[in-house]
Amino acid sequence: MAEQGSYSFRGIGMLMRVVAVVTSSIATIISTVLPLAFGYDVSKFNLFLLFILLVIGGFLVHGVLTHVFNDITDFHSGTDQESPGLLSGGSRVLQTGTMTLGMLKRIGLIVTAILVFAAALFFLFGQIELAILCMVGLWGAATYSLAPFRFAYRPFLGEWLSLFPSLLLLGLASPWIMLDHIPAWAWQNALINAIWCMAWVMIHHVPDIRADRRATPVKETSVVWAVKRFGMNRAGLPALIYLLLIGLIAFFMIGDRPIGAIGTLLMLGYGIYLVLRMRVRDVEQVTAYEKVLLLLAMVTAIWLGLFPDM
Repeated sequence: MAEQGSYSFRGIGMLMRVVAVVTSSIATIISTVLPLAFGYDVSKFNLFLLFILLVIGGFLVHGVLTHVFNDITDFHSGTDQESPGLLSGGSRVLQTGTMTLGMLKRIGLIVTAILVFAAALFFLFGQIELAILCMVGLWGAATYSLAPFRFAYRPFLGEWLSLFPSLLLLGLASPWIMLDHIPAWAWQNALINAIWCMAWVMIHHVPDIRADRRATPVKETSVVWAVKRFGMNRAGLPALIYLLLIGLIAFFMIGDRPIGAIGTLLMLGYGIYLVLRMRVRDVEQVTAYEKVLLLLAMVTAIWLGLFPDM
């Protein structure tokens, strides 16, 4: 590919996919920052600085590095070129000529170096939690797409071994650093938010089933796995499983956090309704439903943050 792209604001915006990062990673951070801000005797200034640091880290890891590695790998396998490309199919910076493969590789190297350097500094200055957070984020971004791991190309491994640890730790980071323990509400919020993200990612993969099957190597996402075993009409099964898992967590929260749990179950119920009525061959409908699931995930995260003890 000829060097013809540029480091434009448009290209960076396409690459980062800001809406997806805000409704998942940033919402996850807010979900555990809000209870600390309004319910605990902690330094609000330090909490604000931590929030800004986590937001920057969230954008670097989930907005830039994960998408860079994913775009590079999916370009080489050929799946992005076959994708319908509405919300799925990568950031489209390569397909539109906005950026080049060489530019993506340079961005990946720079952001990787920043995270490793930051982790080393945090470790030297005794900020072990932040050092661990950097390395787990780097692990998640690299193992999701890059060889020899390439977990996104294997059913369920991409979600549980790459996405889940990174998102869970991002949700736990604020109470872990600001308090001397991690409260039960923080575990609940972080678990629900991480699994919500995994659920909408499963819908994100639905329009790319044909493209992923034609990739070399085949990108056998959990969605492709479900279709291969149960038929095309069961493409929503992985998302449904994850939503039901959230429902199980929320059900066990009712006794201690009825408002938080019931609000979560209401939004969850609508999400399940959408997945069940989704026409998996209708790319436009699937994309529209994915946007709604993103919104539901963000609202759930904020709701849980507003009612940590109710």
